[in-house]
Amino acid sequence: MEALELYQRVARAIKEGHFDGLHDLTPVKPKYFNWVTDIFEPLNVEQYPNDNALLWKYNQQQEVYTFEQISSLSNQFLNLLRKYGIAQHDKIFIQLPLVPPNWYGYLACIKAGIVIIPASTSLETRDLEFRFESVFPQVALADSANAIKIDAAERTVGGRIKLKIITDGTRKGWVSINQIQLESKNATGAKTRPDDDLFYFFTSGTTGMPKIVVHTHYGYPTGHLTTTSWVGVQRGDLHYNISQPGWAKFSWSSFFAPWNVGATILGYHCDRFVPKEQLQTIQDLKVNTFCSPPTSLRMLIQEDLESYNFSLRECVAAGEPLNPEIIEVWKKATGILIRDGYGQTEATALVVNLPGQKVKFGSMGKPTFMYDVLIADDNGQEVQTLEEGNICLRHHRDLVTGVFKTYLTDPERNASVFKFGLYYTGDKAYKDEEGYLWFVGRDDDVIKASDFRVGPFEVESILLEHPKVLETAVVASPHVLRTNAIKAFVVLASGTEASEALAKELFHYSEAHLSRYKIPRIIEFTEALPKTISGKIRRVELRAHEALSKQQKEVRTNEYFHDKY
Repeated sequence: MEALELYQRVARAIKEGHFDGLHDLTPVKPKYFNWVTDIFEPLNVEQYPNDNALLWKYNQQQEVYTFEQISSLSNQFLNLLRKYGIAQHDKIFIQLPLVPPNWYGYLACIKAGIVIIPASTSLETRDLEFRFESVFPQVALADSANAIKIDAAERTVGGRIKLKIITDGTRKGWVSINQIQLESKNATGAKTRPDDDLFYFFTSGTTGMPKIVVHTHYGYPTGHLTTTSWVGVQRGDLHYNISQPGWAKFSWSSFFAPWNVGATILGYHCDRFVPKEQLQTIQDLKVNTFCSPPTSLRMLIQEDLESYNFSLRECVAAGEPLNPEIIEVWKKATGILIRDGYGQTEATALVVNLPGQKVKFGSMGKPTFMYDVLIADDNGQEVQTLEEGNICLRHHRDLVTGVFKTYLTDPERNASVFKFGLYYTGDKAYKDEEGYLWFVGRDDDVIKASDFRVGPFEVESILLEHPKVLETAVVASPHVLRTNAIKAFVVLASGTEASEALAKELFHYSEAHLSRYKIPRIIEFTEALPKTISGKIRRVELRAHEALSKQQKEVRTNEYFHDKY
């Protein structure tokens, strides 16, 4: 099947709500493939030049870009790169807030065959030094605040970035992005091969130093057809994804998923996350499809949702497992069911609840059409139904999937995840009799207590159902008799104060809803949970602090113990 026909087939399936036929698709890698010249331009720019591609908002400012306009800007950007000697296979380091150059910059680099290295604006100079020592770029694209960090890291590492482009103001050694206005609005695309490197994602590092995930020109955009079908986005929709540039989730749902079918992307740039302002924007701009991490949803459901008049048709959540309590509150207030999904920086949407299909609250859903997902033991053998195991993918490098190409310069890690003809995701789950998958936790996060294995997600989900709990993270706490006890770090809802009485209330609540061996034996109230800059809870950090605390026999402020600790 030709690439463009494949994309059109998926778009039809979404519009018609019939996904069964997608499992029969057998994409074949073409000899050459460039997503911009082969998909984006013929699908969107040539057929629908005046349709809106991007709606960008910041405070009271709004800018709208049609497909023709965003394409012209990307060609001008590409011509500027080539004027300064930047060539195919060179690497660009992008550290920008949520501003329009992200979108036309991505388009230009894909079309030119330039490898994109996204970076969050939260990264500091020391983080950039690690990245530059790992992969040194030929180009940097940044705003003035991040240009300072880039210059400092460049000096420390001792390299020289060939071209540095600044998006606001002026800076010595940097070229203003306004120079693109002098360039032609037409540009020829590079002849890229399907397995050429496209993205280098540095993971958020929940369990150690960031890994460099390499994605390719064909596998990654085409893999995101699973993301497109999961979101249920269609041409003419306004799609909003809460994600900052610099992370894979931005490329997922703020770039490929909507533009794979010609939808409009909402880029809502704000200085800080204010739930009321988010909800007001979703209402006023008439957002149709919405994607959010559970962290943001927990804040949104604290508001009076029923007072808003939304135009939403589809809502999905990604980043961490979605707790059933969020689904219930959102559905009751808006009438829209939030559908959970599971994927990784190393892939695209792997397991999802599709639009219009049966949803089991708490389940990740079923495998998407491009992936052969199984639950396997450590020796590569598929386990029985309802038995916990590793989430794995049958992996054949010659077949088209969105699985990453390699961890750059890390053969040992590659060998640890690609084995027995499988890709090991590092996550645990089990499959029920109907084929639905249920997340247990990261392999490193699973707690071994009194000879039982306990996934933190189930315990956290129960605690989050309590109205006084806003966020929680469950980890292992060293215990003389149990090996480990289950400990819950709890962030309380606004207006609630920590106390021994409340801790006992949560202990009793857990006893009423969990098996005895899953009950938290320690509760510590805290103001905030440590997170990666992409918003994922760093349980590894909590475990380390807890191990040191118990070694020193320390009892912390607002730490309470179960009667049967």
